[in-house]
Amino acid sequence: MHNVAAIGQQGAVAYLSYVNRLPEVQLQEQQAWHRTLPNGLVLLPDFVSVEEEAALLEAVTVDTDYAQDKLKHRVVKHFGYEFIYGSNNVDADKPLEQRIPTACDFLWQRLSCNEAVPKIIPDQLTVNEYEPGQGIPPHVDTHSAFVDPILSLSLQSDTVMDFRRGAELVHVQLPRRSLLIMSDEARYDWTHGIKPKHSDIVPTPTGSLTTQQRSKRTSLTFRRLRRAPCDCAYATLCDTQQAKAPQALDEALSTHATELEKQNVHVVYDQIAQHFSDTRHTPWPKVTEFLQSFDPHSVLLDVGCGNGKYLNCNTELFSIGCDRSLGLLDVCQGRGQRVFRCDCLQLPIRSDSIDGCICIAVIHHLASRQRRLQALRELTRVLRPGGRALVYVWAKDQCRNDRKSTYLRQNKAVNKQRTTEQAQRQQLSTELQQLTVMDNLEVSLPVHTNRTEFQQQDIYVPWKTKGEQRTTFLRYYHVFEEHELEQLLTEVDHVVLRISYYDQGNHCVIFEKRK
Repeated sequence: MHNVAAIGQQGAVAYLSYVNRLPEVQLQEQQAWHRTLPNGLVLLPDFVSVEEEAALLEAVTVDTDYAQDKLKHRVVKHFGYEFIYGSNNVDADKPLEQRIPTACDFLWQRLSCNEAVPKIIPDQLTVNEYEPGQGIPPHVDTHSAFVDPILSLSLQSDTVMDFRRGAELVHVQLPRRSLLIMSDEARYDWTHGIKPKHSDIVPTPTGSLTTQQRSKRTSLTFRRLRRAPCDCAYATLCDTQQAKAPQALDEALSTHATELEKQNVHVVYDQIAQHFSDTRHTPWPKVTEFLQSFDPHSVLLDVGCGNGKYLNCNTELFSIGCDRSLGLLDVCQGRGQRVFRCDCLQLPIRSDSIDGCICIAVIHHLASRQRRLQALRELTRVLRPGGRALVYVWAKDQCRNDRKSTYLRQNKAVNKQRTTEQAQRQQLSTELQQLTVMDNLEVSLPVHTNRTEFQQQDIYVPWKTKGEQRTTFLRYYHVFEEHELEQLLTEVDHVVLRISYYDQGNHCVIFEKRK
């Protein structure tokens, strides 16, 4: 049978081997089946009859030629309001002509007899058709979009839905014609999703595991629009509670900018300098291309030079670097590079004296708009007329043209669907509660989960050192929206924007000082 018998999934050839013990992944699968259901999760088997199932399917039939969405993972149709995938939200100002079919009305009457279920009459319905091998990524329906609960009716076939919260994983088998009710904690604090598979691993009556082939499944997800901010008790995944008032935050950042940068930028980089340098060794190609565009013997200034990785990219230039971190400057001096210490807001350099400047991954560490603007003005001041500068800042959007940045692609656990970004955020929240690193912060900001999409612009980004005494440091960042950097440049005198572009999760500009 070895390497011959086509008995694997989808006719795959089987490879046989002896093992000393069951793989850990199988043990995890068994544990995920035996955990208690999340609070607020209710499963009602046989909620509709076979005849009612047929009537519902006829009422919501999806014409695949005219389906409202032909998503990668399924065919979708909406009633009442369109459910917008990506934001997991709706536009309440754009109701659809097609309301929820009256054939569904008996469901609410039947639910009203169950005292354990919150009473709602939905005004939004999403119908998903899943073929074998299709699924839906883990997500939480946007808190402010819909009230509690959310109802999911499974028709035509069984499937397995995964619920995650931090490191917790619970498998829930959804039988055909069952109704799943997601309320309270299960609705607000756990993500849910269906893995794209042709078969599911499910428990047997004897406690072991077996496989169950999938067939075509139709799900009806009923929701009711909230039309108000969310007031739930689960802040981790709540968009209302995460969206701190921008004006109040800007005022706090402006007031405490100097101390915030000292505590969560300058001090941190001095402490992590060597470890940071070890991870920053390859120059970015477009920065190198910019440096190669200057004539021999031109004077180049690298503002925020870090470990000096760009100072030797073009040896025909007279390159000098400056940085605020003594630790990183020590690394540069150990390499024999020309560097000095200063703040990017006050460059101790004569005006109109530099042919070219680069400022890579620096300005996003400045804690107020005025300080970010001042940094650009200082770069302009030291440039000679006709001189050029290249600036890179971290972008809030880490995907462009459906392609993840290098930063997101490093998250192997998410990319291989071993976990989700939401689960990683919840896990980080739990870890931070154990650390004193959160004490005495100058400004209270959300802590970003590394290698995931940014949720806010002003954040702390953790840096974890290696070794026996592992320490977590929090660095302040302001990640830039699209065109935000260009808008700042419009307030700088005597400059011409030559080009702006997006490069691997960064917004970038090249500008020239007018002659």
